[in-house]
Amino acid sequence: MFIDSHCHLDRVDLAPYGNDLATYIEATQADSLDHLLCVAINWEAYPAMRDLVVKQPMISISVGVHPTEEGGYDPSVEELVDVAVRDKVVAIGETGLDYARLENNSAAIECQRQRFRRHIAAARQCDKPLIIHTREAQADTIKIMQEESAAEVGGVMHCFTEDWSMAEAALALNFYISFSGIVTFKNAKQVQEVAKKVPADRFLIETDSPYLAPVPMRGKPNYPNYVKYVAEKMAELRGVSVEQIAAQSSANYARLFNR
Repeated sequence: MFIDSHCHLDRVDLAPYGNDLATYIEATQADSLDHLLCVAINWEAYPAMRDLVVKQPMISISVGVHPTEEGGYDPSVEELVDVAVRDKVVAIGETGLDYARLENNSAAIECQRQRFRRHIAAARQCDKPLIIHTREAQADTIKIMQEESAAEVGGVMHCFTEDWSMAEAALALNFYISFSGIVTFKNAKQVQEVAKKVPADRFLIETDSPYLAPVPMRGKPNYPNYVKYVAEKMAELRGVSVEQIAAQSSANYARLFNR
């Protein structure tokens, strides 16, 4: 019924499930979790993440390096493409721009911009959609997406927290808008307004677990099966049933990621 379009299973606490992913997956059946996309954020950790989920047919993966990752290896366009093809990933990312803690650090900002451009180039070369993270970098994010022709492959603006003007710009570039547990937060009025306006055929739902647990689990470790709470809030905001949100977001996911 539900698809979690963005999670980090290699960082989720599986101790309550005997540190066994298969046991956790079995436990999620009661919450009607049908599929997950496990998203890479670090080059060095990618092989372990891939190996953790490879035997689970209900889990897809991406490859990429998060914009805030520092000190690790920065793959070339060719390396990203090689891994994407070899491992049959469904997307490139997560990538993007995050200026939240950079202030006037021009070197770090430029590093993020170049990394973002390489990821877009890789996505275009292997014809995979992009998973984009953006925070306090609206103008530059859209500018680079335009300059690098990201619309050719499209993708998703994950864990969207920006305003409607940015959502419109992303939609115009062939991107989907994904909503995380943030949409359930009482003070997330801006995100909730965007959630009401996004066209039915262009939204996804996600957990970004283990981060950002939705209400009523806020403050606790997050898990992919908690995506049901995101769906419930989306249904409330859009005035439709939870079943409709589940069906529409699943259809959108399948269309974007060719599932």
